[in-house]
Amino acid sequence: MSLERVIATSFAALNHAPLLGALWAEELFFTPRRGSLSPRVREFLATGRRRDLRLEAGTRIAAWEWGAGPTVALVHGWEGVGGQLAAFAPPLLAAGFRVVTFDAPAHGASGGRRSSLVHFSRALRAVVGPDGSAHAVIAHSLGAAATTLAMAQGLTVRRAVFIGATAGPRDWTAQFVRRFGIADRVMARLRRRTERKLGLRWEDLDVVPMARRRCEPLLVVHDRHDAEVPWSDGAAIAEAWPGAELVTTAGLGHRRILRDAAVVERSVAFVGDTAVTAAGSEAASGCPRTRPSPSRRPPRPAPAPPAASARSGGS
Repeated sequence: MSLERVIATSFAALNHAPLLGALWAEELFFTPRRGSLSPRVREFLATGRRRDLRLEAGTRIAAWEWGAGPTVALVHGWEGVGGQLAAFAPPLLAAGFRVVTFDAPAHGASGGRRSSLVHFSRALRAVVGPDGSAHAVIAHSLGAAATTLAMAQGLTVRRAVFIGATAGPRDWTAQFVRRFGIADRVMARLRRRTERKLGLRWEDLDVVPMARRRCEPLLVVHDRHDAEVPWSDGAAIAEAWPGAELVTTAGLGHRRILRDAAVVERSVAFVGDTAVTAAGSEAASGCPRTRPSPSRRPPRPAPAPPAASARSGGS
C-alpha cells in the first residue's frame, strides 16, 4: 500500500477525532520535503557570498548575494530552493543589478521544520534588508504569493515578475482535502489553529484580492501545461493586477520554465526596461492609482516566447 493510501486510511479514522486529525493535518500541510541539490544549483550557490540571517522567531535563513547595484531578489516556491532560479543571475548581473536569493524556512540550507506563505514573506522582507525596498523581485509559484503578501505588508518593489504563480491557499486546501479524504470539521479545526499562529485569516492570503490593490508593473509568465499550478491562477492574477502583462508559454511545465532562455530573457528585459522604470517610480512614492480598473473579461495571453512555444514536455 502506498504512503498516500496509508495516510488517507488513517484520516478515515481520525475524521471522528477532529482535534487529533487537525494536529496531524497541520503537520502534513506545513512540513515541506527537503530534496537534494542538483550539481547545477550547487555550482551556482558556490559563486555567491553566503550570509545567514535570523528571523524574529529565531529561524536561521540561508541567503546568497552577487554583484552590486539595485537589488533584484529571486524567490523560489514550495519545496524549492533559491538556487533553482540560477538562470536569471548572469543576465541580471551583466545588466548591473545586485542579485540576492535565499532558502525559505524549512527549505534547503535554512533552519526550521515548518513553513508557509507567511514564513516565505517574512524571510523575503528580512533578506531584502532594513530599508524594506528592492528594485525588483522575480518569484516562482508560492514565492509569487509570498511576494504579493510582503508588498501588501510594506515591502517596496519597483516591478515584479511572477512565474507559475499560485493564486493562494484556496486551491491547495481543496487538493489536500481531496487527496487524503479529510473531513470538513478537521479542516475547520486546522484553519482556526493556523490562523491563530500565523496572525492572518486564510482569505487574507488570497492573491487576487491583494492584486487588485497593487499598481507596480508586473509581468506574469505561466505555462499552459503547468500540471502543478493551473494557468488560470496566473491569468487571474494578471487580470486583477492593474496594468499587468500575461505571457503564456507552452510545454515548459512548472519547473523547466525557470531555465528557458526565452523566459529568462523576457523577464530580465522587463526588470531593466527603462519605460517600466519610469512607471515603477510611482511605487516608491506611494503607488498612486493611475491605471484603469481591469476588465472583467479574462486577459488575452501574450504570444509565447518563440523558444518556449516550440518545446514539449511537463515540469
